[in-house]
Amino acid sequence: MTALEVRHLHKRYGRHVAVEDVSFTVEEGEIFGIIGPNGAGKTTTVESIAGLRTPDSGSISVLGLDPIRDRAEVRERLGVQLQESGFPDAIRVSEALELYGSFYRNPADWRELVELLGLTEKRDTRYQALSGGQKQRLSIALALVGSPRVAILDELTTGLDPQARRDTWSLIERVRDTGVTILLVTHFMDEAERLCDRIAVIDGGRVAAVDTPEGLIARSSPVRQVRFRLSQPLDQRVLTELPDVIDVEIVKGRWLVTGRGQLLSSVAGALARARVVAEDLRVDQHNLDDAFVAFTGRAPESAASPEPQAAPESPEASERRDD
Repeated sequence: MTALEVRHLHKRYGRHVAVEDVSFTVEEGEIFGIIGPNGAGKTTTVESIAGLRTPDSGSISVLGLDPIRDRAEVRERLGVQLQESGFPDAIRVSEALELYGSFYRNPADWRELVELLGLTEKRDTRYQALSGGQKQRLSIALALVGSPRVAILDELTTGLDPQARRDTWSLIERVRDTGVTILLVTHFMDEAERLCDRIAVIDGGRVAAVDTPEGLIARSSPVRQVRFRLSQPLDQRVLTELPDVIDVEIVKGRWLVTGRGQLLSSVAGALARARVVAEDLRVDQHNLDDAFVAFTGRAPESAASPEPQAAPESPEASERRDD
């Protein structure tokens, strides 16, 4: 079942076109990633999905609802962790969760969220005393306190140290396992490759590609390389005649075999049949960073996006504004 559907989304700020033509769907239970260069339109897209921006044209469906027309209902089903969120320094973890929970008809038990996200010992700690990783965990908890079916997480691990990032990844996988569909915006290719079932590459306000991480990598370059040393001589034709092999080089005693498809299996099988042992064997193949460059022409950035940001607002504040 489709959780999110975005069709031909367009958004302009004055003369600047932030989103030109973005379309994709997210199935229920997925972790769906959005990656792209700074200013590509990622944050504007997710803010439009959340109802914080009004698109100039195109359509958005969140569980069959329109984020603008059905704002109140979408708010009950959609949790959002924005790229930048601020809280009063003196507010305690438990107070923030109780406050946000009061905005929803059927909130989750915030005590269970605190336990799920590893904040039990910090429930009475003030926001200013939390570490960066703990603040991110609190942001996730606040996005989930309304018992949403879909959660948007925007640049979740920016600024965290490597261990805190990995801990956060494990938390996101646990959240998905509870049945929440996740839309993840990230600059980190290792994060997208680890977490996402499918990924949309957005560049220049358009979707350049949508596929699994493995599919994007394969589409960017199907070529692989196998490197090794041999314990005894071997006729190069044993490898050059394999259907998956494109080229074979020997440089300073190291063999470099270039090919596609099931290259490693083909080479390993040929060496075994020839009764030759490969030493120091390595497989070089493209990763998601390479795919990113192939689809956008630029290397991934780690800085935050400079796109115009909508100030985070509570559901209660939004209700007052609508009134």
